[in-house]
Amino acid sequence: MHHLPETGFLRLPNIIGNPEANPPIPALIPVKKSCWWAGVKSGRFPKPVKLGPRVTAWKVEDIRALIASV
Repeated sequence: MHHLPETGFLRLPNIIGNPEANPPIPALIPVKKSCWWAGVKSGRFPKPVKLGPRVTAWKVEDIRALIASV
């Protein structure tokens, strides 16, 4: 299990991973970006929070709950 903070926010690369980052970011939920956004739209995945005009994130608590429900 990945170490997640108790509270805070996660950006999309922290959730679905980014193997091209340096160092690579492992996926918490191994899906592609388009699948993630389709899941958000359908309600399968948690709704994001807008932190700024170009910054979207998800509450750590919501991601923990999603992982626990699988």
